[in-house]
Amino acid sequence: QVQLVESGGGSVQAGGSLRLSCAASGRTYSIDCVAWFRQAPGKEREWVSSVNSRGIAYYADSVKGRFTASRDNAKNALYLQMNTLKPEDTATYYCARGRAWPPNNCLSEADIGYWGQGTQVTVSS
Repeated sequence: QVQLVESGGGSVQAGGSLRLSCAASGRTYSIDCVAWFRQAPGKEREWVSSVNSRGIAYYADSVKGRFTASRDNAKNALYLQMNTLKPEDTATYYCARGRAWPPNNCLSEADIGYWGQGTQVTVSS
């Protein structure tokens, strides 16, 4: 059974940094793409970043240059380093893994097979 557990959320002032972690278990981790999504109150969940099985990272325009996603296949882990945080980054952040088939880059919810429970990030102005 695939499980994803996020950690590292919290409260920070604008301009600050946080690092989210996601621990994965279950099927072979290295063959799946992995991603971060977020959902702010009253808004739909949106894609933030993903890392495919070859280690190539993709970013939403809203976070490009501020966030860095990485994965450690030896530890079955995914990370999101968030710098220069803004109040509009406030949301629940979800770790996700891609569907087993077809192979994809985890660029949309349709690509996702598994979700974590989420971790809250609050950025105050």
